[in-house]
Amino acid sequence: MGELAIAAMHRICKKAGAERVSENAAMQLAKVLEEIGIKISREAIDFAMHAGRKTVKAEDIEIAAKKVLSR
Repeated sequence: MGELAIAAMHRICKKAGAERVSENAAMQLAKVLEEIGIKISREAIDFAMHAGRKTVKAEDIEIAAKKVLSR
């Protein structure tokens, strides 16, 4: 089981307009979002380290997200 709550995945799908969401769909969304989150986090860590920091900042996440999601 991943880090993301399945109930939160149901809420995200409903917020996007879904009337009903299966448990498997919510679990798959959690898996996909966790994989994307890990990729973004790894990129953000690289940016922080390149800047000579151990702390990942919001700007690092923002830049990393743009890079990862544009692929």
